[in-house]
Amino acid sequence: MRFSRRVVTINHPPGKILPVQQLLTIDDQRAFSKAATLQGKRIGFVPTMGALHAGHISLIARARAVCDVVVVSIFVNPTQFDNPEDFNAYPITLEDDLEQLREAGVDAVFTPTKEELYPNGYCTFVEMVGPLTDKLCGVARPGHFRGVTTIVSKLFHIVQPNVAVFGEKDLQQVLIISRMVKDLDMPIEIIIGKTMREDDGLVMSSRNRRLDEVGRAKALALPRSLEMARMSYQGGETNAIKLCEEVYGELLLQDGVAVDYCDVISLKGFTEKEVADDSCFIAAAAFVDGVRLIDHVHLAGPEIVESLDD
Repeated sequence: MRFSRRVVTINHPPGKILPVQQLLTIDDQRAFSKAATLQGKRIGFVPTMGALHAGHISLIARARAVCDVVVVSIFVNPTQFDNPEDFNAYPITLEDDLEQLREAGVDAVFTPTKEELYPNGYCTFVEMVGPLTDKLCGVARPGHFRGVTTIVSKLFHIVQPNVAVFGEKDLQQVLIISRMVKDLDMPIEIIIGKTMREDDGLVMSSRNRRLDEVGRAKALALPRSLEMARMSYQGGETNAIKLCEEVYGELLLQDGVAVDYCDVISLKGFTEKEVADDSCFIAAAAFVDGVRLIDHVHLAGPEIVESLDD
């Protein structure tokens, strides 16, 4: 079996780190996955847009723990960006990414071009309606989740994974993808990895690379404000407006910070709540010197993954 880049070697010695196989075309990736499946291998998949950090590596570790073969994709998907400037500013660090993937023991990395995934005349999209998409980033970024569900669906059909791992940091996104998999009867298990934070509390994100030292200091107001709201809730405050006012108040103290949204959402039905309870999380998005950041906390405790159910 021939590939345009490298010959597949799936049966590598345990514990030995080999150069990660970079697959450039849909045909290459499908052939790789077919070879793995024919060998009875369980395929784990972690889709990314590159600019990798420790949060991504933790997702890869989750995939490795339950699968025989791990595939990572790197593709900055243009259809999920509502702002062309944001798309153009997204950090591209492919060589560093490939080195991190090699060290993480990834078996293959799929790095298609825009032309490969969206050829001229492309006109088919996957779109979800309902409570998962009519609030938070679904309103703040029109068309964003249509782009997400379309690209993830395409990648699932190309990679044919048994398991796919997504970060809880993008909570709304992972709930949407989980529902898409269920609604479209895709035979894929979705695993949710816990949110990873820097030592100072900032959520690990590829967008953090765009912050200078001053902007980074301002950005800390986002996790700090959400933690303040959580402490208020645990102190007895359940009024959602008042909890959100704490977030707004802390963020707007910072020069160059604009709040995109803040809301209290129940995981039961993904509904907005006027009175918070233990099923709720508080989520916010803010622009810090033009860089859009998101974060959320579970009001009842530090971990939200354990509260998610099917």
